[in-house]
Amino acid sequence: MQTNVLTLPQFLFIVGTRGMLGAGIGLLLSDKFSSSARRTVGIALAAVGAATTIPAARLAFGHRRRAIAELDAPGT
Repeated sequence: MQTNVLTLPQFLFIVGTRGMLGAGIGLLLSDKFSSSARRTVGIALAAVGAATTIPAARLAFGHRRRAIAELDAPGT
């Protein structure tokens, strides 16, 4: 099993962006606020969450690839 070590700021970035995406989708699907306010905030949160998916995935999985590449490098 491979482990992945993240710093606290990296972990909070990943968790925060996933939370924004979920909250945005939840607002778009709910009926608790007025339609225009719900749509504006929901689209903004979902867009930020979706836009940060790739950087968050690179943080989560990029370290593992770099560590494997460093282990495979000749002369180390």
